[in-house]
Amino acid sequence: MMKHLQNPNEITRESLVQILEIMHRLAAPEAMPELLREIIEVGKVAIVAEAGVLWLYDRASKDLTMVAPSMDPPPKLQVGQGWAGVCASTHEISNIHECRDDELFLQYPVQLMGFETRSILNVPILGQEDNLLGVMQWLGQHTGQFDEHDEWVGPALAAQAAVAIQHSYMTDELLANAVLKQEVAVAREIQMSTLPRRMPNVPGYDVHGYFLPTDHTGGDLFDLVMLNGQLFMLLGDATGHGFGPALSATQMQAMLRVAFRLGADLDEAYMQVNNQLDEDLPDDRFITAFMGFLDPVTHKVEYHSGGQGPILHFRAAEGRCDWYKPTNFPVGVMPLDGTDRAVSLTLEDGDILALVSDGVYEYTAEDGSQFGEERVAEIMREHYQLPMAELTGMLVKGAKAFGGDAPQADDITVVLVRRLPT
Repeated sequence: MMKHLQNPNEITRESLVQILEIMHRLAAPEAMPELLREIIEVGKVAIVAEAGVLWLYDRASKDLTMVAPSMDPPPKLQVGQGWAGVCASTHEISNIHECRDDELFLQYPVQLMGFETRSILNVPILGQEDNLLGVMQWLGQHTGQFDEHDEWVGPALAAQAAVAIQHSYMTDELLANAVLKQEVAVAREIQMSTLPRRMPNVPGYDVHGYFLPTDHTGGDLFDLVMLNGQLFMLLGDATGHGFGPALSATQMQAMLRVAFRLGADLDEAYMQVNNQLDEDLPDDRFITAFMGFLDPVTHKVEYHSGGQGPILHFRAAEGRCDWYKPTNFPVGVMPLDGTDRAVSLTLEDGDILALVSDGVYEYTAEDGSQFGEERVAEIMREHYQLPMAELTGMLVKGAKAFGGDAPQADDITVVLVRRLPT
């Protein structure tokens, strides 16, 4: 079936009306698969083809998937396979006049029910920057069915399909961002609601906690509360970002509070909470956490540190920073058998126990360097006599100044506990 036009670059009035109607429909919030199938139907009229096939390029798998006509399961091709794959690879139109003599077509045939494919016109669907979006194929039952007119109209139809595909991708991205934004807002609200509203009054001590979340909320938290005359201290960081890690961290905090109120000691609470989280959390999730008690009478701190470190003990008399490693692996990684015992340290006059999250230590400048332990130690040695709220501000200010224009990549959490000099 050949078309005889005086100028092959002049589109017929009927084809023009059909294409303009598709352009109008592109502004409507219609689902992409339905609109693409309609473009195929219009194309069959404009090009005069028995059938049309539309392949979408999967940016993740880098395969072509047939979306029109609809099949279950949909056929797939790798880029380079068959004429659709070649079109995807070269970004060029190809017009096969006799499929029965074409080796590539015979290797990867495109046959639909109702007729035998003799001619096939392959047209790439390209985005604004010539990025591949898919391939259109027009099938004819006559030898040499597609001519120069069809080779000119085909890209116009492909351009309309490109608009529909890019519009759909943009809509999906906007929806995903809206969901993420809502998730981050909920996660941040959960995080902020679990923080102490005021610092506890601990006789003979200056205590301060601080939390500065990133835009992409993570799983940091801290807790400072007096329980049975002792100060309970908690700093935790759940892996990942978003609602899940924030929920995991607050779950741990709530479980510890309940355990202590039911009379469990630190060792028992640590074991039970760890083992419960080991059952509850996915295999790729865990929480690094320092948990301990300060007795303000004996000035003794007993603690467990599951993957949370380094722990900084500033010794005021010597002006020295001692660093302690975590006492165990992160919380929720594997079950404990109850043999783990708390580690202890004693705070002398003017000493500071500093629990600082990796959001400070690993604050990264534009050149890739990190703030690090030594810079934290310098600030501690120079400003340890300040109130703990001001010393916290110095640490955060120092990290941010070091980072320069680099954005904050992780939550910043700081807990400082100083024994006041007598």
